[in-house]
Amino acid sequence: MAEISECKFYFNPLPAKKFSFLQDKETLALLMKWSMLGRISAQTFSFDHNFLHYNSEKFALDFFKDPVVVFGLKHLVSGVWVPLDKPVVSVHVEPVPCSRVSTDLFDPLYTCGILRPSGLVVKCLHEVHQDYDKLRQMLKEKEFCVVGREDRAEFLFCLFKHLCLGGELCQYEDSVDPYIRTTKKIYRDLISVQKDPETKKISVVSKVFRVWVYDESGRCFPATPEEDQTFAYMIVDPQKRHVTLFCHFYGIGNFTF
Repeated sequence: MAEISECKFYFNPLPAKKFSFLQDKETLALLMKWSMLGRISAQTFSFDHNFLHYNSEKFALDFFKDPVVVFGLKHLVSGVWVPLDKPVVSVHVEPVPCSRVSTDLFDPLYTCGILRPSGLVVKCLHEVHQDYDKLRQMLKEKEFCVVGREDRAEFLFCLFKHLCLGGELCQYEDSVDPYIRTTKKIYRDLISVQKDPETKKISVVSKVFRVWVYDESGRCFPATPEEDQTFAYMIVDPQKRHVTLFCHFYGIGNFTF
């Protein structure tokens, strides 16, 4: 009998799995404002063997080679959505810490001059962008001293950063509240938690990985151009044997929903 680590994983889509952030009108309106509507997606699949964290690269490679998965995948080539037409040869997997169950890691933003106590984002001058602010400055110019290294590596913070920076025609918010509210909604949709029956403490059971997929010509998914706002995360629930592919392709989002 083959070892679990040698077993090939097979995947099946779960179309009944719905995500509230893709159904909620308020969230959809914000995604449209941030130029992310129609370019951000989440799809869940079941798999057939126990997930082992140390074997995540093989798991991801099996996922992106599975014909059922590949059938629904598309990427951008010169602004056009096209299917993956070449076999996947490798996958780069980067573990993303995911342990937070509250938004207190954003608290330092209120005490360092980035946000006012009311949540309003402090404006600042910029050589290129006329309407600039200190929140984007912190996120884009790597001035992360106000948030600890461990906290800014967390999936919760990564998600917040992606929403704050948005898509190509993003209309930025004057207040941080819509960003945090939407971050919480999407995070709750994507992440599985459990409560200890004795201590009542809630902990995250999901494992998160950022992934880059390559065919014989090079990187092919989530997209060829190097753009931090183009991303693909695999979010694994080892207990349910579910994996969610959460993606965004940077560009001009839909104007209606």
